[in-house]
Amino acid sequence: MRLDFAGGWTDVPPFSAREGGVVINAAIQLFAHAQVTLGGSSIVLDSQDQDARAELPAVDRPSGDGRLKLLEAALRLCRPSGGCRLTTRSDAPPGSGLGSSGALDVALVAAFAHVMGKSPTPAAIAERGWRLESEEAGNPGGKQDQFAAALGGFHRFTFRDPNVDSERLSLDPEFVGALQTGMILCYTGTSRVSGATISRVIGGYERGDRAIIGALHGLKDTALAMDEALRNSDLAAVGRLLSANWCHQQALDRVMSTPAMARLEAAMRAAGALGGKAAGSGAGGCMFFLFPNGPAAERARVAALAEGADLLPARWSADGVAVASIEEC
Repeated sequence: MRLDFAGGWTDVPPFSAREGGVVINAAIQLFAHAQVTLGGSSIVLDSQDQDARAELPAVDRPSGDGRLKLLEAALRLCRPSGGCRLTTRSDAPPGSGLGSSGALDVALVAAFAHVMGKSPTPAAIAERGWRLESEEAGNPGGKQDQFAAALGGFHRFTFRDPNVDSERLSLDPEFVGALQTGMILCYTGTSRVSGATISRVIGGYERGDRAIIGALHGLKDTALAMDEALRNSDLAAVGRLLSANWCHQQALDRVMSTPAMARLEAAMRAAGALGGKAAGSGAGGCMFFLFPNGPAAERARVAALAEGADLLPARWSADGVAVASIEEC
């Protein structure tokens, strides 16, 4: 999964197609897992996170209209002939805003490719994962989550649909360590961002809503500045830009911040945060905050717990998608 430092929403069409988006993100050590076992006379789907299971004849074409929508979409897009068992799980809670759905897209595509003897590149896996989510499952969105999951590391992604340019950021190791030590990742509750929210933002852009257009351009500009701040190892600037990005996110739609998020943000600011933002779209899910040093972050963890937040680990992951045979796991 990933933390999106800046630029999220600019990877979403039609902005990404017409004006081009820029996103800065980093992969973290929270993972989506998919296991495919071939054989048998039926198809078994088992989503351990949703506690949902289904079994159907191998000749059936999954409809994709239930709780197992993403798994059914993967079968339609990727599956070999005959029966199989598909099991999935995620390290993150539902609606976290950490790109868990995109990470699962990547895991599903990679698992099916592996059992079918194929070895696509990480970028090809990301593209197919986006197709699985946006086209086959009917959940339109941008591509940053799939590419972050597939490639790992810190990246600057530039989107000009249908093209994606990726640049791995080579950062000072000491600075990367300070980012990790000072980062607090808080889960505030299931995200309430819905198709209606996305439709309002896209619709406003299409209508020429000045506030939404201005916010999208502000997000893109913030991503460009974040790229520079990370390369310069400027911790204070990274913090300021996280907060600037959050202001632009909230300008997109009135539901981006919940009361719980506002209370947590105030508590983290009082504890000395350099800045922070919602992970992903907003309206619940996770927020993450940057502190100047380890002791300050430790005190802030106590404050976050007092606000009812659940703390998740925020450790960077240099590696992207990985596959293994079951006997190797």
